[in-house]
Amino acid sequence: MTPGAPVLFVVNPASAAGKAGRQWAQVETWLPSAGIPYETAITTRPNEATDITQRAVRESRPVVVAVGGDGTLNEVVNGFFHNGAPIPTTSKLAMVPLGTGGDFRRTLRIPIDPQEAIGVLRTGVARRLDAGCVTYQAADGSTAVRHFINIADAGLGGEVVQKVGNGTKRFGSMAYTLGGLRALVGFKNKPMTVDIDNITHQLPKAQQVVIANCQFFGGGMQMAPTASPTDGVFDVIFIKNAGKIETMRGMNDFRAGKHLDQTNPKIELLYGKRVSVTSPVKVRIDVDGEAVGFLPALFEIQPGSIEFITPR
Repeated sequence: MTPGAPVLFVVNPASAAGKAGRQWAQVETWLPSAGIPYETAITTRPNEATDITQRAVRESRPVVVAVGGDGTLNEVVNGFFHNGAPIPTTSKLAMVPLGTGGDFRRTLRIPIDPQEAIGVLRTGVARRLDAGCVTYQAADGSTAVRHFINIADAGLGGEVVQKVGNGTKRFGSMAYTLGGLRALVGFKNKPMTVDIDNITHQLPKAQQVVIANCQFFGGGMQMAPTASPTDGVFDVIFIKNAGKIETMRGMNDFRAGKHLDQTNPKIELLYGKRVSVTSPVKVRIDVDGEAVGFLPALFEIQPGSIEFITPR
């Protein structure tokens, strides 16, 4: 961290139904005495964190810190990119996890305690992480582009996020469990065609296709236990024609990251840099826990495209 230059904290006070705003107010009681020069930008509307970050990144502010949940982090990550490409900068990204979800932090072991997470700004190490870029169909039918740093998913996950976003996010990982059950009850597996680095996989019926840069999603499920944001590839997981009861029974395996050990023919792990997913029916996608739109979607890895301050 450059001595003297202020760190920019981008705070989403609405994260976790306002819990993040309350937690940040507590942080502000001791932060001035922590010896870190800083400025705070409080967001007031969706996607404002992206605009604030983009300005900071263009000025090469030394460190931009996402303060909130994975949704806030995704908005800040998107501020490091423009028209699908990284903005040339010396700015580094960091995170203070407040609010719900908090799945990205698990892979990098970012502390959940705000004081410890802010300590990482001082003691941590900057590492180049891969980011994903997805081109997809927005709700209005137009083509949209968005970046992600954790996990994207087509199928059941998109439906879960849609349900969790509708009023249950304040309950944290419990929200994902409840949303998951609600989504699962009404969900029908979909036909999907997945092209991974020009090899085509036909899935006559699939519950979900997961494109993972990191390991955890859905409030602590270790969906991609071998994923690493520094290896230059996505872990791509097919959950094929799994039934509802079977899925409920397997929840603990997903939480513990053991679902790939069971040699279940309905679960397959592949690796790739460019993944295209299409379907003849409407399939929702989610990106870093945000329901953004629908298939068709193209997911591309951008190796080492963002510098992140991680614990040593």
